[in-house]
Amino acid sequence: MVMPFKVTATDADSNARCGELETAHGTVQTPVFMVVGTRATVAALDPEDLKRVNTKVVLANTYHLLLRPGPELFRRVGGVHRFMQWSGPILTDSGGYQVFSLARDCVVTEKGARFKSYVDEQRYMLSPERSIEMQIALGSDIMMVLDVCIDSRADEATTRAAMERTHRWAKRSLDARGASKQALFGIVQGGVHANLRRESAAVLTEMPFDGFAVGGLAVGDKREQREAMTELTADLLPASRPRYLMGVGTPPDLLNGMLAGIDMFDCVIPTMLASQGTAFASTGRVRLKRGGNSHDDGPIDTTCSCYTCQTFSRSYLHHLIKCNEPLGPRLLSLHNVHHYQDLMEDSRQAIAAGNFAAFAKSKLDAIDRHEHSTRRLGQEPASGAS
Repeated sequence: MVMPFKVTATDADSNARCGELETAHGTVQTPVFMVVGTRATVAALDPEDLKRVNTKVVLANTYHLLLRPGPELFRRVGGVHRFMQWSGPILTDSGGYQVFSLARDCVVTEKGARFKSYVDEQRYMLSPERSIEMQIALGSDIMMVLDVCIDSRADEATTRAAMERTHRWAKRSLDARGASKQALFGIVQGGVHANLRRESAAVLTEMPFDGFAVGGLAVGDKREQREAMTELTADLLPASRPRYLMGVGTPPDLLNGMLAGIDMFDCVIPTMLASQGTAFASTGRVRLKRGGNSHDDGPIDTTCSCYTCQTFSRSYLHHLIKCNEPLGPRLLSLHNVHHYQDLMEDSRQAIAAGNFAAFAKSKLDAIDRHEHSTRRLGQEPASGAS
């Protein structure tokens, strides 16, 4: 059974599109930014906060929840939705990236990844079957296959070996799903090698996945490479299925991803940077720790309608951050997630109106130049732009 998805609008001058994704916990309007709740919680925010800032989908992580609290608890309580009291859709990542980046003493074989837990020093085997078993226990609306994630700068031979194993694991993940009605997405790999991206997309789109993700980016690649691989891969994926760019998520990344035809995004950046005292605004990043904010009685962003901007000044937020008060990251997280969701809502409206390319150019021009490249909009990057 394929998860229902339909394209409802396309942009006149780019590959951007709007769609509707049907899940067991509601219809999702795409393009959508999914807020990361790694351990069944979004940092500093509770479910009512998430509703307040118009969150559509939450992402939880199989690797972390396997280690603690484990599958038996989720089977007992009836899944991750009930456990965290979130009634909207949830996507669960498979744990492939965490094995790559976090697991100690990790050995990857054809069977799976064997690693030592950071929780209790016990050894675990995370195989494609084990990952799907855990995601079924979680009861997420969308599951991801276990993939082999490596540094995107790896040579072609190393990248090919990881990609081909990812394909074999994808088939095993499909087999492991059995009769579960949860959706399952395949993950296109291939690093920054265009020929491998084409090959991976060709192999995976022959399999009956509900959607397809672009994986293995933002792990060592440059922005120009990331944008090129995203655009190339999105064009290779079926128009009738949702397209998901994994773990890539500054506002310029989202705009460029939508220009390429991506429907779904996730990233920990909004809440992670909030914990460090950084907010996103219509003209770029605002670093509240900086002394210039200590006497600024205005909001983070005069154009923002979020609770934080409507209630508190930059000087107060600066004070909270400098004093390490927990309220500071909470208020910045509320603002940042609201900012992201507003960006997605405005983008959906622009796509529906057929003028998203112009909208994206205007947005990118307004953001600090160091945060993005304007290559895809037909301009040369400013000197020193990354």
